[in-house]
Amino acid sequence: MTRAASLLSAPALREPGHVPVVHLVRGGVIEGVHHGSVVVLGADGEVRFRLGDTEAAFYPRSALKPLQAVAMLRAGLPLDGDLLSLAAASHSGEERHLDGTRRILDLAGLAESKLRNTPDMPYDPVVRDSWIGEGRGPSRLAQNCSGKHAAMLWTAKLNGWSLDDYLDPAHPLQLAVAGTVEDLTGQRIAHVTVDGCGAPLFAVSLHGLARALARITTAAPGTPEARVADAMREHAEMASGVRRDVAALMRAVPGLLAKDGFEGVQVAALPDGRAVAVKIADGADRARVPVAAAALAHAGVDPALLTAFAGAPLLGGGRPVGAVRTVPALDLAS
Repeated sequence: MTRAASLLSAPALREPGHVPVVHLVRGGVIEGVHHGSVVVLGADGEVRFRLGDTEAAFYPRSALKPLQAVAMLRAGLPLDGDLLSLAAASHSGEERHLDGTRRILDLAGLAESKLRNTPDMPYDPVVRDSWIGEGRGPSRLAQNCSGKHAAMLWTAKLNGWSLDDYLDPAHPLQLAVAGTVEDLTGQRIAHVTVDGCGAPLFAVSLHGLARALARITTAAPGTPEARVADAMREHAEMASGVRRDVAALMRAVPGLLAKDGFEGVQVAALPDGRAVAVKIADGADRARVPVAAAALAHAGVDPALLTAFAGAPLLGGGRPVGAVRTVPALDLAS
């Protein structure tokens, strides 16, 4: 049986049945609630824990970038190390990221003007403030997906594919990406739209996203999957930034591969295939991080390694009067 024939059907397009995952507790009273969904896979690929709706179609946003990078390597992209990490990055717009994107374009023999991602300011607030102070405006190079787009252009050029329309869903590059997304998630794509950067965005399930990252972290050495995992883990700041929680999480948990995405998406996997995926309904990062930490604890990660990610305090008069807390259902002890 071929891989395509063995794919699961596309997840249902429906309103997700998200449930409470985080409470904002101020002075002992639940002041607010974040809803979402969580799935935890064991090393055998079986679901060990789930909360909410993990099978509805949703958009992983930038959490798809490791899969997109695998697709480009499968198509012959000759990147490794820091530049491969950048190709899978939602970067902060630091100088290292801009310089890395230029290096990819130089290797491809292409000008920055070939990029078709949406111009933007740097993602990191500190870098953005400095950028504005220097009188600089939005640029394609500073936008957080520029490394991915430079890599897409080089992949297209290497294969003799057209460059000006490399973001068209019908372009050979994007068809190859879609095929890799289906292969790694093990399911058909439910819907295709356009991501914030202009690239095609594929709807899968939260369960499928976790399954995909587990396949990437358990792949044999030297494969495109393993090369992406190695590059992102070894160059976590290139895949994100020096002040980003996803880089801190990879530094804190040995062997962990993690990727965040806009609108409250987080996926992470360990070398033995244990994996978690999180979607926060309202897109709040203050909920994404503690829920991801709680999910990793359910996956068997030592909770002591996750203390820094357990949730930010709520302040009153400049002092802590409450906290962002995961709901009791996510409490490992319960």
